[in-house]
Amino acid sequence: MQAADRDLVETWLRIDDDGAWILTGKVELGQGIHEALSMLVAEELDLPFDRVHVAPVDTAVSRDEGLTAGSRSVQETGRTLRAVAATARRALVAAAGRRLSCPVDELTVRDGRVSGRGREVAFADLARDGALATPVDPAAPTKAPGDRRLLGTSPVRRDILPRITGAPTFIGDLDLPGMLHGRVVRPPGPGARLGSMDAEALRRNPGVVSVVRDGDFLGIVAEREDTAVAALSRATRFVEWEPGPPLPSVDDPRYLLGAEAEEIVVEDRGGSEPRAVPARSLRAEYSRPHVAHGAVGPSCAIARFDADGLMVWAHSQGIFRLRHELALVLGLDESAVRVRHVEGAGCYGHNGADDVALDAALLARANPGRPVRVQWMRDDEFAWEPYGPAMLIRLTADVDANGQILDWRHELWGHGHDSRPGRAGMPADTSALLAARHLSQPFLVPRPRAPRAATSGGQRNAVPYYSVPRLRVVDHYVADAPLRVSSLRSLGAHANVFAIESFMDEIAAATGLEPLELRLRHLEDPRAREVLTTVAAMAGPAPRTEGELLRGRGLGFARYKNQAAYAAVMVDVELGTSIRVRRAWAAIDAGMVVSRSGLLNQAEGGIVQAVSWTLLEAIRTESAGIASRDWDTYPALRFPDVPEVEVRLIDRPDEPPVGAGEAFAGPTSAAIANAIANASGVRLRDLPLTRDRFVAALG
Repeated sequence: MQAADRDLVETWLRIDDDGAWILTGKVELGQGIHEALSMLVAEELDLPFDRVHVAPVDTAVSRDEGLTAGSRSVQETGRTLRAVAATARRALVAAAGRRLSCPVDELTVRDGRVSGRGREVAFADLARDGALATPVDPAAPTKAPGDRRLLGTSPVRRDILPRITGAPTFIGDLDLPGMLHGRVVRPPGPGARLGSMDAEALRRNPGVVSVVRDGDFLGIVAEREDTAVAALSRATRFVEWEPGPPLPSVDDPRYLLGAEAEEIVVEDRGGSEPRAVPARSLRAEYSRPHVAHGAVGPSCAIARFDADGLMVWAHSQGIFRLRHELALVLGLDESAVRVRHVEGAGCYGHNGADDVALDAALLARANPGRPVRVQWMRDDEFAWEPYGPAMLIRLTADVDANGQILDWRHELWGHGHDSRPGRAGMPADTSALLAARHLSQPFLVPRPRAPRAATSGGQRNAVPYYSVPRLRVVDHYVADAPLRVSSLRSLGAHANVFAIESFMDEIAAATGLEPLELRLRHLEDPRAREVLTTVAAMAGPAPRTEGELLRGRGLGFARYKNQAAYAAVMVDVELGTSIRVRRAWAAIDAGMVVSRSGLLNQAEGGIVQAVSWTLLEAIRTESAGIASRDWDTYPALRFPDVPEVEVRLIDRPDEPPVGAGEAFAGPTSAAIANAIANASGVRLRDLPLTRDRFVAALG
């Protein structure tokens, strides 16, 4: 693609006899964005929804839109595609007018055909004649709310039925002709080196095709997957590792206080104003541990080396960045590497999807001409994926006698939240991919950069959305992490909002105000106020404690990144032999609702995921390595414990749609902590909020 062609409609959209094909680089992760993007294009083109498709996302044909992350797909790509489709419709109608010798204002559009004066022409014919070779007009008029027929509805998602019926749709289901199966023999822990090995004994396993060693990287390739797994299980008898240095304990995030940190002032305002005399000062400290992605399906990739170069099938959230990194590590020209996205069974953030792609490529390089499929084992996923970083937060507030907040100070400690592949500006001898550091000519681990904006990394949502006269937010950025860390859904917003919203309830309790009243006093934005009053009305009367069970209710609010969706959550908890979230209510304002069911699903899923983080999830370590290696040692929420969730959408058809998928993590965690305090008077500030911590707090 020439640089001058990048902003032509045809680089975003193609139309043929089967309908319209969107060439976005945004990938489907189960969040329904391909549905939403198709709805936006179908609306502007007046095409039936079932005739608009997203083309398979592939570095050979798709737009490079960076990462599918940050809840930006509908907010940013959706806005672009509306303009693309509006420009396309205008160009198609103009071309039809010329072909039909008919004024544009006499033409009608229906189901991909333009009609006038008794004649008609198909969109596909006009596109073949070059009608879409026109620049995208960002200001192209889009439909007014009253003219929309599709946006805000819930069409049947095309990807749901195959999942219900068990049809093969995920990358783990992909079966290519002549495919081999690989497994990687992992070190016992970080820093371990491969010592002696009996390669011949490994090759003698029935069905093994090859044993691949490159430095400390060791892989087994077999004709069948069960053969590869069996060979992997026997490998411990023939391979010896030299242990690395012991892993320090990171189970308590307060280890961050002793680490070298760069102090970054995120925001400092109101310092020139006269300082009011506070009636009291409050202080509190909150923490979040390292958290795993916990993908249901372990990471998987397929790679094939042949005369045309390297072809990779991966469920990476950034296939263009992955292509760059694979080319770097393998010493290939980027034009010789092609990556096609195939959906994986669950991932929000940077898990092992990119790493397993390099594993597959290394094994395929040693077995040219045949595709090699590598599926990580559950142990691989938990022990080697990049985790969501631990964070520690200290809050201080001065309040007057009426409960008005006069001064707010927020200090956070944490590591970087982005060590994904392909980041610009990294030295050529560094790579974010796991196996790259184990090769005979190893790549260095890139040192994460500090956040560059208050919407990124650990600083995300550290600035409260509430109006206070004086505010100071400081990030103590710890670059060197004892564990491998990177992006996990919502980044620092989860811990920051958990702390802020928990602290708001602590201020309310100390000043005798209702939690809702305190928040409304400090919110000027009417949209923020509306989600709070809406969720309060939805929940109705608070639950009452009965018998030995304590019941309580809690509230949480945030505007994601302080510029995306508004979300308010209210939960009811029950304290007995365990801590259970019984019900959750939520109100969300994400601007114009594109796909009603998609937005509801994102809200419900975000709440359920946050309940699991809040009550159960934490990576545990031991000196030899990671102790959390399966679903027993890393517990997650089970189906019987999923709360009943009710979500209300506040549709604003005149406003642009904004990111919503990550909006509920922090508000939900805080609402649970606030509900526990409401039920028992006990304030838990360290995630996860386990029963053991609750009992210890009771004394």
